[in-house]
Amino acid sequence: MEHITHKKLHRSKTDRMFAGICGGLAKYFDVDSTILRLIWVLIVVFTGFAPGVLVYIISILIIPSER
Repeated sequence: MEHITHKKLHRSKTDRMFAGICGGLAKYFDVDSTILRLIWVLIVVFTGFAPGVLVYIISILIIPSER
């Protein structure tokens, strides 16, 4: 019988700059958090400041913190 593991998305308490969103996403997708931070900054710069910041704030409210 196969063992199925369920990954859960959480804000990181250890790998964080502000709220741990990028650190949590990096852990969930098993990638380097620095790469996600650079991608996030590029998205914010090229799409306008307000939409990127709004998505980040919504992510803080929706994604639970690590225990």
